Amino acid sequence: MKRKMIRTIALGSFALVVVLGVALQAHAQDAKTPYPAMAPVDQYLMADRDAEIALARSAAPESISHDAEVMVLGRHGYETVVKGTNGFVCMVERSWTAPIDDPNFWNPKLRGPICFNAAAARTYLPFTIKKTEWILAGQSKAQMFDSVKAALDKKELPMQEPGAMCYMLSKQQYLGDSATHWHPHLMFFVPRTEAATWGADVPGSPILSGDDPEDRLMIFMVPVAKWSDGTADSTDKH
Repeated sequence: MKRKMIRTIALGSFALVVVLGVALQAHAQDAKTPYPAMAPVDQYLMADRDAEIALARSAAPESISHDAEVMVLGRHGYETVVKGTNGFVCMVERSWTAPIDDPNFWNPKLRGPICFNAAAARTYLPFTIKKTEWILAGQSKAQMFDSVKAALDKKELPMQEPGAMCYMLSKQQYLGDSATHWHPHLMFFVPRTEAATWGADVPGSPILSGDDPEDRLMIFMVPVAKWSDGTADSTDKH
């Protein structure tokens, strides 16, 4: 039961991370979502650019994020504000990277510091960039997912590259009103496959899976023991 609850919260956390568990989906259907529409754009932006850079870097250990490229959210999309040298890209994802039925889809409080390796920067990051551009251009939720489908059909968005992964180790992450900070974790992005191929979601396995049919990929999550600042995670919460 405890593992089932952890998995439900994990899958509802983000894109972001990013895929809801069955229980959370049922709750969303039965209760009115507190975020039925997009809030004013200013509520999704961070006024202090340096603070957003620091938050983005907190996704990974300093030994990785120090030399990473950093992107921040502007009024029309993400902008590169720090050039990197190690192939990693750090940013703070917003709520619309969540699945279409996630009750936090328009939650302006959501902040997901994430740091992609080079493979994920080439093949997963384009999804975040394009979704953000479409949303900020005024597309509705349904229109944005239609745009994703069309872009995938036309091969304008890539399939996930072998080895694509990211760090989400920020103690400051806010992954939704239920998940909040959840746990520090790694995520691996692969084309849609069976969870069993990774040994995910079974007793004793540290791997959790999330199927993302809209983006035509699977996300495998592995909680880890420490946040990016080196402090231990409190495993008894959530």
